Amino acid sequence: MCEANAYLIEGEETRLVMEAVDVVEPENDGVRLISIFGDQKFFKARVYSLSLVDHKIFLK
Repeated sequence: MCEANAYLIEGEETRLVMEAVDVVEPENDGVRLISIFGDQKFFKARVYSLSLVDHKIFLK
């Protein structure tokens, strides 16, 4: 499977906010994440970086 885990960077901390992310949708004031299970979360953040080999999405 090719889904990724999403992490939110807040100051010096990085925390896991969603596993098995399948879709990343930009919105006007943030990013919506959708998992392979249909769960959705919205964050007032932007995509900071992607690590495709490690299957990680970093939001800030």
